[in-house]
This record gives sequence, structure tokens and C-alpha cells, in this order.
Amino acid sequence: MNQELTVTKRDGRTEKINLDKIHRVITWAAEGLTNVSVSQVELRAHIQFYEGITTSDIHETIIKSAADLISEESPDYQYLAARLAIFHLRKKAYGDYQPPRLFDQVSKMVALGKYDNHLMEDYTEEEFDLLDSYIDHDRDLNFSYAAVKQLEGKYFVQNRVTGQIYESAQFLYMLVAACLFENYPKETRLDYIKRFYDATSTFKISLPTPIMSGVRTPTRQFSSCVLIECGDSLDSINATASSIVRYVSQRAGIGINAGRIRALGSEIRGGEAFHTGCIPFYKYFQTSVKCCSQGGVRGGAATVFYPLWHGESQSLLVLKNNRGVEENRVRHMDYGVQLNKLMYQRLVDGGNITLFSPSDVPGLYDAFFQDQAEFERLYVQYENDPAIKKESVKAVDLFSLLMQERASTGRIYIQNVDHCNTHSPFDERVAPVRQSNLCLEIALPTKPLSNVEDDEGEIALCTLSAFNLGEIKSLDDFEELSDLVVRALDSLLDYQDYPLPAARVSTMNRRTLGVGVINYAYYLAKNGVKYSDDSALALTHRTFEAMQYYLLKASLELAKERGRCPSFHETTYAQGKLPIDTYKQDLDALCDESLHYDWDTLRQDIMTHGLRNSTLTALMPSETSSQISNATNGIEPPRGYVSVKASKDGILKQVVPEYSKYKDNYELLWNIRGNDGYLHLVGVMQKFIDQSISANTNYDPSVYGSGKVPMKQLLKDLLTAYKYGVKTLYYHNTRDGASDAQNDAVQPQDDDCAGGGCKI
Repeated sequence: MNQELTVTKRDGRTEKINLDKIHRVITWAAEGLTNVSVSQVELRAHIQFYEGITTSDIHETIIKSAADLISEESPDYQYLAARLAIFHLRKKAYGDYQPPRLFDQVSKMVALGKYDNHLMEDYTEEEFDLLDSYIDHDRDLNFSYAAVKQLEGKYFVQNRVTGQIYESAQFLYMLVAACLFENYPKETRLDYIKRFYDATSTFKISLPTPIMSGVRTPTRQFSSCVLIECGDSLDSINATASSIVRYVSQRAGIGINAGRIRALGSEIRGGEAFHTGCIPFYKYFQTSVKCCSQGGVRGGAATVFYPLWHGESQSLLVLKNNRGVEENRVRHMDYGVQLNKLMYQRLVDGGNITLFSPSDVPGLYDAFFQDQAEFERLYVQYENDPAIKKESVKAVDLFSLLMQERASTGRIYIQNVDHCNTHSPFDERVAPVRQSNLCLEIALPTKPLSNVEDDEGEIALCTLSAFNLGEIKSLDDFEELSDLVVRALDSLLDYQDYPLPAARVSTMNRRTLGVGVINYAYYLAKNGVKYSDDSALALTHRTFEAMQYYLLKASLELAKERGRCPSFHETTYAQGKLPIDTYKQDLDALCDESLHYDWDTLRQDIMTHGLRNSTLTALMPSETSSQISNATNGIEPPRGYVSVKASKDGILKQVVPEYSKYKDNYELLWNIRGNDGYLHLVGVMQKFIDQSISANTNYDPSVYGSGKVPMKQLLKDLLTAYKYGVKTLYYHNTRDGASDAQNDAVQPQDDDCAGGGCKI
């Protein structure tokens, strides 16, 4: 390597390249790591240096050289590359590797308008100094390379035009904690801040994109998921579109319930006009979703919900496919098709499904969610009424079209509306669940708006977080973590702003939270159990029982302290019902694990004192936030030991946790034959989860003699999910014959509830 090369410094000065300095930095980054070679990184980097290269480009070249060496055999290169990247980012942010004093950082960022000025108003300099003493900046060295790139790309406060970074990770974690506990009494808040900072910065609690990127800044909307219900009127349709625009611009993923909109050809104003049907209004919603960017953090995305028995369902089911013309396709949203027991029964019995316009069958649409017996009575009555406009379709043909489109696009989702209401924390008679969200894990009551300022309608928001199962040493660890996460997220509801009255009123009344999990695949591997053979059922039962129990207990204690949520009377908890009372009993034949906690005392205490939060749990996809914690994605099995993720920063490689130790215990996605084992586990989780689960189905066509997945198999899996109480199904993944790494890279990039997925 030519020692005479000239380097251009950050301030524009030039000097001879100092290879010894480069060697010292790489050696520092390699300290304590195994099976990494400093000289190999140097060699790869040196051949890319050129005359006049900037110091910034030298750093970038070294980082990429280390990242390119990440492999199953040498997983620690992901930490070597990460440490080099941390060194580079701190230099960019502070001009030095050593971060500044916390008080000085906050003062400067508030003055620049990057941090919310309330931080300087609510905390004294002495308190900042105490918080500064709690910060351990060396925890930055625990990130993997993929995590650092995600932090740099999505989470750090920055100028997205110039690329200027203003902070590093430990300031992010500490200031999120300081914002969330600002209104706690001064004698306790610093203790809560320290404990929450420790839990998040050591990856025990995982936070979603809106919180990580937004809390501490002047932006104050952090709910990951927004559910908007549309009525069957122009006023409501316009209000829905306006609401979409407001929330997409605030980084939220959108669920749109459009099931009330009448079908093509229905009468308007007693026959004065001919209704144009759903598709023009879906196009209107699509335009609203795509008209706003999300501050460089995420793109807008939405899922639209409608019932399978809707008069236009045969046209709506094909809206995403590549056949057809633009006039009859709406391809840039996803769709959730709503089913119930009667629909499945018609399929099993070889019967027909009758399609209606909701406007022609009074009471049917509401009964679909509120009263299954009444729905069936009305449905049969309207089928036999010759005066009602209808169309009869073989159930097997309609279901086959549904599953064909789900298979070909991957993005036609399933909502079992009866399970969403019969196994729900809400009383379906007064607060029915009529939709889910972008990622199919939120199940909350909504009401249509008449206008954007309407406070009688109900826009449902859910604020997310997750426990890292890989950091759970004992199930009793959930007790402390649940107390912290419930308090933090509940405070966030009061801390954030609400663009629309219907969202504020609903949130203040219901105070809904959704805590999920990440690193489930690692958790199974560490405990020596599998997805495929039902060996993980008992462990999963014990784990999710403990999680739900302690979250409910935390919300109960907060209700004693701060009062129950105002709409507690609309929950089934107020009636003494718990998730363990309403789950699908078919599960008992799969898993006979007994209950391990004192649910009866908890039940009595909840009836006496109420809960602070109507919901506590939801299992979301977590592509980005799992990477931050160096964890496996949500509840999903990994596609490979080394995941390869496509991002705007290029290809990011990440090795599964403790690969060397647990390689033989991990089950890779495409080595699992069939969906039964996975769906059984989801059913067991759903027994305790009070909202829903972003559960996927996965198919490898090569295992079938024809090279195609039989329709019979798709329908069987759909019925299996229903049998065991699964509320929703998210992606349909098909192995496309590419390598596992390539196949992983082309999957939709889940992104915490927008831009393709509701993640934390």
C-alpha cells in the first residue's frame, strides 16, 4: 500500500495517509471479538483507497470491508463493522468519538429546533447531570452492523437532506425515557427513567419506529397503527380520505374499513342514481395514502377491509393482481377479507355463499360483528327473500379465488371477525371490532366519521412495544418489564398530539396498548424446542400466559394509582371475563398445559379496580426493531442463519443470535414442512393475546409433485387457523426458487406499521 497517498480531512486540509491510525481504529473495534482478522479488513479496504480520498470515505470503505466479511463462520464481523460505524457516526455527530455532556447535547439540540423544548423546561441541569451518569455509551458497542445502519437510516435525529447526524444511540434511549416519564412525581421519575433506559438500551424492551424516531423531537404522534372506519356516505368517505392524509403524514400505518360502502349498481336516493361501486372510492383512498411521504422515515401504506359476502367481492378480490387494466385494479394498497363461521361452514358443506350489497340488507353488516347467531338468521332470511338483489356463488369457487389471489400477491389478508369479537377484551354488543390495521394484529372498536372534526366517530390508535424473549431469563422477568412498558406507553398517550378529535376521544377513553415479542425463534432454539413438531407448545403456553398476566397486573396497579380507563365498562374485563375464559376450546386437545398464575384473584381485583388500558397485547411484525436488538423477527422462523435484508443503505447481513451455540436447534423457514406446527403455536399464543397476531403462512412449491401448491392445501391451512382460534393471517410467503439469502431480500420490508408492515 502506497504510504504517500494524500487524504482530504473533514475541514478541507490535506495530509499524508496514516495507515497506523487506521490500523489502531480497526484493532480497537476487533477487541474481544472472535474469528475476525484485522489484516483482512485492512487489505480489503486498502485496495479501494485513492489519491485525495476523504477521511469520511476512508471510514466508509473500512466499514463496508468489514461488513462484507459477515458470514455464518465469522459472525463477529457484524460487531466489528458496527463498532467502526459507531466510531464514524460519532465523529460526524460530535466531531469526536466521545459524546458530549447530556445537558450540553440537549441545550444545543433544543436551540437548533431538533429536540422538543419541553426537555429544557421540565428538567434542571442537575437532573440532566444525574441522568448523564446513568448513561453507558459503551452499550453502543453491542449493536450489530444491521442495527447501526437502521439507526442511522431511520431513528437518529438528523437532517435528511444533508445527511447530518445529531446524536448517538444512548442519548436516544435516555431522552425517550425522559420524555415518557416527565409527568411523574420528581421523587420517582428519575428512577423510572433509569430503569426504562436500562431495559431499552440493553434490548429487553424493543420500541417501535415512531417512538424511536420521534419521541424527544417537536413531532408528537407516535402511535404505530391507525384504524379508520368508513361509512356509506360521501361525507364519511371524504372524512375518511382526509383522516388518511393526516395520519400518513404523521408516520402511521393505516387500516381502512370500507365494508359499508354499497355495491356497484345499488340504488342511491331511492333509485334516483346508480351507484358506481367500491372501486372508485378505493382509488380515492389509495391516492390519499400515497400523497404524503413520512419525513423520510417510511412510505405510506394501508390495508382495506371488506366482508367476503360483499356484493362486489369477486371484483375486489382481484384488485392487486397484475392482470386487468388500471380502471379495474387498485394495486397499491393491501386488502383484508373478512370471514366468519358461516362462510367456512358453507365451504365445508359444499354450499353457496350469497353476495349482497350491505345497503340492501338492513342489520346484516352490524350483526356480522356483533352477534353471530343474528347474522346467520338475517343472512338466511335475506337469501330467501326474492325482493333482495343478490348473487349466489359456490363457496369453493369464492374461497378458491380468495386463496389464489392471496397466493399470487402475498398481500390479501384474512380476518376472522367472529374470533375477533368473541375472544376479545371488548363487549361486542356495544364496542364491536370491525377491522384490523395495516399488519393484521390490532383489533379495536371503530366508528365511521361524518367529517374530520367529528368527535362522535371513533378512530382507533394503538401504541406498540415488544419484549425481547431472548433476554428473558425467568418468566417472572415479565413482572418488572411489564410495569415499565405499561407505564411508559400509557404516559405516551397523554404526551402525544392528536391530529383529529375522533382519535383523541377514542384514545383517552380506551387507552389501548399493544405489547408483543421479538426473538421467538431464538427463544425456541435456546430452549431446544421446534416450530414443526408441537414440542414448543407447552413453553409457548407458559410464556404467553406469564406475559399477559403480568401486563394485566401492571395495568391494574396503574388503574389503582391513576384511575381506570373511562370506557372500561365497555370491556369484557368489566364483566369478569379474561382471555383464558373465551379462547377456542379446540386448543385443549393440542396443548393440555395447566395455568400457572392466580387468575381468579386477578379477575376479582380487575372487577374491583378496573384497568388503566383496554388492551395490552398484540403480536406485530418487527423487521426493523428486531434488527436493532440483534434479534430474530417477531414470532417468525428465520429464512437463513444469515439474513440478508435489502434497504436503502444497501444489503444488510445479520447472523441469528448465538449461531455457533444453537445452530442445530434453529429451524429455518423453508426446512419446515407445512404450516400446521406454526399455526398451532399461533393458536396457543392467541389464547392469551387480547388483540391479534401478525401470523404468516409459508409455502415451498417444490415439495409438491406438481411444483405447485395445491388449492386443497391452502384451504386446509385456512381451516386449521380458524379451528384453533387464529384471528388474522398476514403475509402469504412463497419460496420462489432463489437462494435463501436472495429470497429473504425480496420479501416486503416490514417497517413498523407503514411502508409494508406494522413493526416495532
